[in-house]
Amino acid sequence: MSVIASPEGRRACSCPPKHLNCLTPKEWMKAQLGVWQFYYEGRDVRDKTLHPATFPIALARRVIELFTHKGELVLDPFVGSGTTLVAAQDLGRNAVGFDLQKAYVSLCARRLEAASNGARQVALEADARDIPRYMAPETVSLAVTSPPYANLLNRPRANKSRRTVDRKNDQLGRVEQYSQDPRDLGTLDLERYGAEMERIFGGILPLLRPRAHCVINVPDMWWENRRLTIHMTVIEALRRVGYELRNVVIWDRTNIVNRIGIFGWPSNYITMGVTFEYLLDFWRPPAGDGV
Repeated sequence: MSVIASPEGRRACSCPPKHLNCLTPKEWMKAQLGVWQFYYEGRDVRDKTLHPATFPIALARRVIELFTHKGELVLDPFVGSGTTLVAAQDLGRNAVGFDLQKAYVSLCARRLEAASNGARQVALEADARDIPRYMAPETVSLAVTSPPYANLLNRPRANKSRRTVDRKNDQLGRVEQYSQDPRDLGTLDLERYGAEMERIFGGILPLLRPRAHCVINVPDMWWENRRLTIHMTVIEALRRVGYELRNVVIWDRTNIVNRIGIFGWPSNYITMGVTFEYLLDFWRPPAGDGV
């Protein structure tokens, strides 16, 4: 069954057919830099008891503005707190998000209570593996998401970025994983995580229109003195099922990080994933397209 039926998902603007978005040249220029910064606003979810890992509405807004027109359909397969849906509502885009956790779907609904501007946004409690059951082929103009980071949040916090008494706050020892549901990608080691990302995004690919983009936000992390390159796992998984990597943007988080610990000092130089993350931009290449 289709969640969002015709005519929803069609352009609601007067842009020329070949235009990628509704942006002016001046607005387009903001996206040309390969390093982006964002600020949180009052509507952003920052309470980790509600959701352990959120990104700013401003991030979702820029991606949606860059790759869609008003009225088109946006998909978030790991919708979490609903930030993508809020940004879509602001911009007059239709959007659908999926999440395993009922609490997150309810949170999305609460955040979307404001009056809509003609578009529809909906969150569904469902497994991302089942998305093709809910949506019709070639209806999605953009997929954008921040998926679980394998099982790398599934461990007690050590608060190494804090010093002395500050380390013993309410986050010390907390496990910030979304759930212990065996279907949750956050319970999987990196190898199985890559296999499931391949499966999930393989199912999403036919839903995308040709040349529609798919933007995935992930960091790398350290585990037992090894750097785990989550972004490379994601790139390899999506390439195996037919996506083409178009761009890699760095989300520079230094303007929103409160404290940076002296990780590895004085003998082991490492940079943690708290100061930057990756925005991996893929698209569905048209058959026979040589661009």
